[in-house]
Amino acid sequence: MTASKSESVMSIELLESQLVARLANTLENYLDAEHVAQCLRAYEFGAAAHKGQFRKSGESYICHPVSVAISLAEIRMDADGITAAILHDVVEDTEISKQEIATQFNNEVAELVDGVTKLSKIENQSHAEAQAENVRKMFLAMAKDLRVIIVKLADRLHNMETLGVMQPPKKRRIARETLDIYAPIANRLGMNSIRHKLEGLSFEAMYPWRYAVLSHAIKKARGNRRKMIDTIESTMKARLEHAAFPCDVAGREKNIYSIYKKMVKKKIPLADVFDVYAFRIYCDDVDACYRILGMMHNLYKPIPGRFKDYIALPKENGYQSLHSVLIGPYGVPIEVQIRTHEMHRMSESGIAAHWLYKSDYDKNRNFQALANEWLKDLLEIQKSAGDSLEFIDNLKIDLFPQEVFVFTPNGAIIKLPRGSTIVDFAYAVHTDLGNSCISAKIDKQLIPLQTQLESGVTVEIIRGEHARPNPLWLNYVVTARARTAIRNRLKHIEEKEAHSLGKRLLENELSAMNIQLAQISDDRISTLLKVMGIKTFEMLLEDIGLGNKMPFLVAKQLTQNDVNTHVKLEDETKKQNRPLMIKGTEGMVVALAKCCRPIPGDAIIGFFNPGKGIVVHQHDCRNHALIKKKQNNWLDVDWGDDAKGDFATEIRIEILNQRGSLATVAATISELESNIENVTVVEQDARVCVDSIILTAQNRTHLAKIMRRLKELSIVLKITRIKG
Repeated sequence: MTASKSESVMSIELLESQLVARLANTLENYLDAEHVAQCLRAYEFGAAAHKGQFRKSGESYICHPVSVAISLAEIRMDADGITAAILHDVVEDTEISKQEIATQFNNEVAELVDGVTKLSKIENQSHAEAQAENVRKMFLAMAKDLRVIIVKLADRLHNMETLGVMQPPKKRRIARETLDIYAPIANRLGMNSIRHKLEGLSFEAMYPWRYAVLSHAIKKARGNRRKMIDTIESTMKARLEHAAFPCDVAGREKNIYSIYKKMVKKKIPLADVFDVYAFRIYCDDVDACYRILGMMHNLYKPIPGRFKDYIALPKENGYQSLHSVLIGPYGVPIEVQIRTHEMHRMSESGIAAHWLYKSDYDKNRNFQALANEWLKDLLEIQKSAGDSLEFIDNLKIDLFPQEVFVFTPNGAIIKLPRGSTIVDFAYAVHTDLGNSCISAKIDKQLIPLQTQLESGVTVEIIRGEHARPNPLWLNYVVTARARTAIRNRLKHIEEKEAHSLGKRLLENELSAMNIQLAQISDDRISTLLKVMGIKTFEMLLEDIGLGNKMPFLVAKQLTQNDVNTHVKLEDETKKQNRPLMIKGTEGMVVALAKCCRPIPGDAIIGFFNPGKGIVVHQHDCRNHALIKKKQNNWLDVDWGDDAKGDFATEIRIEILNQRGSLATVAATISELESNIENVTVVEQDARVCVDSIILTAQNRTHLAKIMRRLKELSIVLKITRIKG
């Protein structure tokens, strides 16, 4: 062995022994001898399992889990949590099984390790899908034990601190994932100290030059600002001492990533961000916080609208403090945060305060309750999410809240992310309320469902007996709970309607063959399902209704002698001649084409759109020729005698371009019990205006009546119906 290689091995061994000694010293400060021995035994077990494994930096692999354990020991994590941190990679990276950990230590440690361990690689999954599935699994484990996420955050923090040896593309990918998922989770759990470290490290990994330039500029600006900071700080301290309030005053260091985000969002230079001088005042109790706020407002004038009381109304993650922006000396803005010492400790440690400050039991319990409530909502979301990527999308929405506070008619306070709408509010109160809402009142005034909410308003939801979610709601809801509930309900409705339509289509085809569905034996249906690879007959009917299976082919296979014989539609000389009767209100699986907007009385044709059902066109629609080319995908349909309701159709109208012309047209349409859904100006000059109007009509007769009445107006030059 060469001298340099020998020195390298000695250096690695020295680092490992130093880390273990540091861990032991930290643990001895708060754990009894038996639990310290358990943690050191975990180190020996983990070191043996990882023997021969090295990180890219060259150090023994065991140094990583020991470093993670040290971070957790500093927040006084219990012995099982420390043990799990030391062993968190043995199941994933060695031959050790979960059962062996349970045998060597206990089931609690084994479950914690399993919660942090990534899922086995699944073939044919993209990296994004695999990562999404891992995060989803981690949240399921978190619901059982919150220590899973504490260990994972400490693991991610150490990985970010040792990211330097990675290739730039991998660095950026890991940093982006940290910013998107792990830093917001730390924030959501009130662990601001870890969040700020993760954000700073991620920013440095993603944009090293920006980080270097900004970091240098901040250090330079800090030196130039020192005199102003000292002046303001001494003035505040003098006022508080004069009032005999024992407090600590400190200039608040701004997070470099927060500064960068503010510069990008507001498109302002560093000088404008750094013009705000930030201070924190720490006192002993809540009453003192409000008294000090009054003193600061007396010392420097407050800026209206820049005060926030997070003590009376804490943030979602339990954060409490008073925030106010004041006009300081020479007109510079001063940001002041006033909180108790306990509030500050909680704001830095969040959910980890459960272990770090066990004396503050009630406050820790509040943090636990908030975290558990959030996890409960996430569990509901993940149960309804279609796949892991959808769950991650919902999670990201949920991780970036800026709250508004609104009231129910009973006076209960509902917290929602900024930008939330009436629909978000309805689903936050109860899923059934969201599913059945049709309108709402804010402070007793009727408003549209897409209205964004502001703090302090009282919202009353108006329900409809047969109401159901509108797919358009997904365009403006912002909460993950509402989005997931809407998708879930729409999926349920679509399945129900697809089943009903599929049954009608199949019965229609069988009826043309003089056979009733009830006459088909269960054995024959079971054989067909087996051939098609479909689990249940209900699922087959849904597939027919959604256009994934052609009803004519299914009917032929059910009625022919050999079910296994494949039937091709093109081999048949003629399909059944009985059209499917529709009424236009079948729901999501029967859609009226927007290109020609058919209404009762029009000659129509149906087109199968796989996965979505039937799209109904007019026979003389411009797309009709294209549809007819796809013989396998169209069917004869006709309007049923019970087709009633308001159907959208489109007209093109040429009117004189004079004041009040459009109002006259609109009034005429309204008189004839029709409603205008949209108006588009197609052409316009000094004399004539050509408009496209989408209006509702009950049938062709009703539309003809409207068009005749409009032609009688002196301002109308020409009117035609648009059919594609």
